[in-house]
Amino acid sequence: MAVIRGIYFSNPSGRPKVRGVDAHPKPAGPFAVGTFSAADGAPFAGLVADGRVLDLSALARTTRDLLERWDEAWPELLDAAGTVRSGWRPLDGLTVHAPVEPRQILQSGANYRTHVIDLAVAHEPADGRPAERVRAETAAMMDRRAAEGEPYLFIGLPSAVTGPYDDVVLPAWCAKPDWELELAAVIGRPAYRVPVERALDHVAAYTIANDLTARDAVFRRDMPEIGTDWLRAKNPPTFTPLGPYLVPSAFLGDPGDLRVTLRLNGEVRQDESTKDMIFGVARLVAYASQAVRLLPGDLLLTGSPAGNGLHWGRLLEPGDVMEGAITGLGVQRNRCVAEDA
Repeated sequence: MAVIRGIYFSNPSGRPKVRGVDAHPKPAGPFAVGTFSAADGAPFAGLVADGRVLDLSALARTTRDLLERWDEAWPELLDAAGTVRSGWRPLDGLTVHAPVEPRQILQSGANYRTHVIDLAVAHEPADGRPAERVRAETAAMMDRRAAEGEPYLFIGLPSAVTGPYDDVVLPAWCAKPDWELELAAVIGRPAYRVPVERALDHVAAYTIANDLTARDAVFRRDMPEIGTDWLRAKNPPTFTPLGPYLVPSAFLGDPGDLRVTLRLNGEVRQDESTKDMIFGVARLVAYASQAVRLLPGDLLLTGSPAGNGLHWGRLLEPGDVMEGAITGLGVQRNRCVAEDA
């Protein structure tokens, strides 16, 4: 399997040096699962633990194959992790690819309270309302949404996925590329019309996603009445760096209490807890499953916290390096390059 063929701009090593942070901090639990390749080989599903990778080809061809039989695969993974056997390789000698090739990607918009308030202020309402009033009115609206409203989800494309250390290509037409680091839930059991109290039973693992946005393409100027254009704004190739690994949900703990941190060229730009989410993972999975049959390997992106480029007045440029970390999930590192480069 090639993970999203034709859009890799990989580093030769799976372990890039990251200034001021360990490129591969130990993920939560004794092991994680990912997609790897040697210099002369095809990508394979692997179990990563203590700086080593065990080829899981005897159990599954891809990580999605593992997820499709997660209940059976889980004890096999536990056994493999605890068994001394040949076949372990140093992580240093492997390239780390996006950890899963999803069929479907569902993305949550406006799901962090502070992020939505900051965006409302940054967009400078045309009616001239002062920033303090916009902030207060948006905060009240967020409180009503949390108490009475429903999540806002839209669809992303798997073709936008790239690896955790691959280059992100900034399209020539995009004048305002922005970062949005997010917690991603990975479906392990099919989910259709599941209640909130059982929704997390369908989440096999979690990973990191950076849901980049072309801010200048979000709203259609030629048809303002039609609203947002997420197809163009969210889905250019490489606009969804994913990984490095799938960390089983059994190891991560409470997904509603994780730290989401993004550094741009070494400077912290996003640093927020998932506690600021308006709708937690269970609410999002349950809501999505009312309309969509969620399948093993599907991703549900939970929204981005405050601190994007629009807030800072500083958007992405060629040469920028993004370093994204979430508690227990590791670190991804992506360099931005111009399309014509």
